[in-house]
Formats: sequence, C-alpha cells, structure tokens
Amino acid sequence: MPSATLPSVLAGLDPVPLDEIFALNRAFATDPASQKVSLGVGVYRTDDGKPWPLPVVEKAEKQLLDEGSLFRHEYSAIEGDVAFVEQARNLMFGFDRKTESPKEKEAKKRIASVQTVAGTGANHLGALFLKTHMKPKNVWLSNPSWANHLTIWEVAGVSYKTYPYYNAATRSLDFDGMMSALENEGQEGDIVLLHACAHNPTGLDPTKEQWKAIAELCERKKLFPFFDSAYQGFATGSVEDDAWAVRYFFENKPSMEMCVAQSFSKNFGLYGQRVGAFHYVLNVESTGLQEAVFSNLCNLIRGEFSMGPVGGSTIVKKVLTDDNLTSEWHDNLKTMSSRIISMRKALYDELTRLGTPGTWEHIVQQNGMFSYTGLTPGQVQSLKEKYHVYMLKSGRISISGLSKKNVTYVAQAIDDTVRNVS
Repeated sequence: MPSATLPSVLAGLDPVPLDEIFALNRAFATDPASQKVSLGVGVYRTDDGKPWPLPVVEKAEKQLLDEGSLFRHEYSAIEGDVAFVEQARNLMFGFDRKTESPKEKEAKKRIASVQTVAGTGANHLGALFLKTHMKPKNVWLSNPSWANHLTIWEVAGVSYKTYPYYNAATRSLDFDGMMSALENEGQEGDIVLLHACAHNPTGLDPTKEQWKAIAELCERKKLFPFFDSAYQGFATGSVEDDAWAVRYFFENKPSMEMCVAQSFSKNFGLYGQRVGAFHYVLNVESTGLQEAVFSNLCNLIRGEFSMGPVGGSTIVKKVLTDDNLTSEWHDNLKTMSSRIISMRKALYDELTRLGTPGTWEHIVQQNGMFSYTGLTPGQVQSLKEKYHVYMLKSGRISISGLSKKNVTYVAQAIDDTVRNVS
C-alpha cells in the first residue's frame, strides 16, 4: 500500500506581502492603457523615459573589453577587489587618491572597509556585524524610512524604534521631533540609522547646522550612527556636498564610532551590477582593532556570499583611477541631478499655474530622486485608477519618472484628484 502523504514541514508558513515598489512596477507593466506614468521605482530615466547607461560607464566598459584581462572572471579576495574598496573609501571620506598626507594615513587606520552586494548588502552586513558583536538593544529608523531598512534589521534580529522625521502638516523635516525622541528615549549603545543625503522617501535632509546638532547628541548620548549613503553625487551633482554629513562626523567626532553603507547603484547607474561597500569607523583610541573588525567582516562575508561581484566594481575602479574618466563621471552626475531638479521645478510650476489647492513649495525644497507629495492613499489610488499614474501609497514619487512629455498630464491629474478626492 502507498504510504500516507505527510503534510509539508512548511504547512504553517504564512505568505508575506509583496514588496510594494516591485508590485507597483509589475502592475504598471501590465496596464494596457496607452497613457500611463510610472512614478514608483527609484531608477534614473531620461526625458524619453528610457534607461541611461552613463556615457563614462560605457567608455570604461569598452576600455576594459579592449584590455581583455585574463583575470576578469576570476575570484576576488573575500573583502572584494582591494583597489575598488580603497577607491570607495577615498570617495566616501574625502581622501586624496594620489597623495597620502601623514594625517590621512593615520585617519585611514580608523576605517575597516569591505566590498558588498550593493547598498542593500552593505546595510545587511552592517546590521549582522553589529548584532553579532555590539549586541544593540534597538536601532532607530526615521519615520518614514526606506522600507527595506525595516526588513534588514528584522532579519538581523534587532528590535527597532522610530524617530519622527516628516511633519505632514508642514510637509517639512520634523527636526525638533527627531531630536526630542532621541534625546529622551535613546539609550547608550542604540543605533541611529541616518540617510547621508537625499532622504528616501521624503527628499528632506537636515541642514549643516542640524547635522552638527545630531552629531553632538549622538556623541553625548553614546548613540551609534549608521549612515546609509545611496546617492553620493546623484543628489546635488557634488560628491563633496553629498558626503558632508559623513565627513563631518568622521573628522569632528573622532571619539565616536560609526559605520557607513555605500551604494554605487544610483551614481553610476549600475543598478543590476550590485556594487557597494561597507565601512566601519573606529574611534581614535581603537585603531589597533582595525584588523579584528576587518577579519570578522570577512568571516561574515565568507559565510554568506564569499565575495562581491567583480563586474560592476571593476567599472567603478576604472573610472575612479583615471583622471579623465573621473572628470567625465562628475559631468554625468551633473546631467542626472540637473534633470531631477528641473523636473521638480516643472511640476511645481504647473501645479502653481493650475492653482492646485494646498501648498507645493516642498517639491522644490526637497532633494534627490524622491518627493513626498503629501497626497493621501485615497488620492494615490484614484490617480492610479483614473489616470494610470502610479506612485506609492504614501504619496512618494520618483521625480525621475517625470518628463517634459508627461509633467503637464501628471500635474493636471494631481490637480483634479486633489479637488475631488479627499
């Protein structure tokens, strides 16, 4: 007789909701409407709505192909491509790649750096490392934050709390609420997740004076800053301006430790190549621990993915070690950032021309790829159903999805929706 069929060992497994961004993108792709607009996924698009492989990346790819290195498909080290990791560190912390002053040489001893699987992998590796070796009670995430931050820290097994960040009434940064929560509820050893620039999803960043106050609070309360840097150079067109907060903490708070998750997806247009780095910064009294931190990071990497992928990191290394290519890359960054800025202004101007109820200055005051529009979930749903304009339920839009061809249509859709849907 055949044996009885046993239930799966996963019989009690419940499904989890699909990632909203990817589900939204799927819905957009299958929408048969002739006029539709995707403002959901955070990738750069040209004014024609097409992907834009950076010209400097294409040039680097051709040079690499012509070189035909026999080692291009070989394993790298566990810590990744060493030369790439050095360039990533130099870019993040502002070190000169050609000369090394005695001060910079000492400063580099504070940093343990490794290659990761993009910014997501850097965030995950950092969370896992801190959970394992620092054992924090809590991680503080901004409310709102990039949705994947929550998933990453839940997977790492660290409890989370949120600090106020967005003031819905004024559509501005709730700096006082943020500082009050961290001041009154933050405990020594808690991690504070900070967006280095172009906050996702609100597009709202602290001013330099506010960053200084955040650094002072973290130092005094012994909170551990964890920077997520996903848009260096993409947000403003300047790698220096977009790294200002990280560099200020590093240079002006030498007694405080921190870490940085670094992504090259946006600023090099290497979304699918998964290029990233993680940097752990020791305080000035603990540089002797650099090798211990480095080796423990490598141990986690070895157990998870062995080493980072070499394709994208080789492109980044090629660009950042060639003066001409680096200069061209800076020009490409300005091209992307300026288009984003111009689309912010175009949407704002059109909403103003239409006399759309409410205030819309926040669209041009925000920074980077995303804007928190202030639209309600009901309005977002109506925009999708009536006008086939797709955005997240929170009202967050990717400015890159706007173009000269559709910005008038989107503004008119928003205007009609705001007037008729609460």
